[in-house]
Amino acid sequence: MNSKASQTCRSANRRNGGFTLIELMIAAAVLAILAAIALPAYTSYVLRGRISDGQSALAAFSTSLQQYYQDNRTFVGACAGTGIGALPTATTYFTYSCTNLAATTYLATATGQGAAAGFTFTVDQDGNRATTTVPSGWTASATCWVRNSSGSCN
Repeated sequence: MNSKASQTCRSANRRNGGFTLIELMIAAAVLAILAAIALPAYTSYVLRGRISDGQSALAAFSTSLQQYYQDNRTFVGACAGTGIGALPTATTYFTYSCTNLAATTYLATATGQGAAAGFTFTVDQDGNRATTTVPSGWTASATCWVRNSSGSCN
């Protein structure tokens, strides 16, 4: 009787000794599925943050150009030098420019580079915003700055 109890005790100890290969494979599969869902969502979240930074700087630049106009009654001469109406400093993800400068018009542009390459946002003297170029898989808008791949706007 002791030998039977001893065998039962040994087999119970073996079952509690660790994970089986099947259990490890199931855990690996669950982790792979979670990573497949989480990584693209995280990447999209980070890109939207970079886009928001570029749009924010472009909006501040537009305000600065309007202030330049109030001081000088023209946009001619804006975007040069430092101070009010000067171009924002290029960042890791966006460069800024202004074109179509005339007495009463301008077009300010933020062009994506690096991880934000493919995006171009514009704003004019009347505050009209447009997303003129986007990477493949994104939807552009002629009337707003897009904030995600579906083309929804700020």
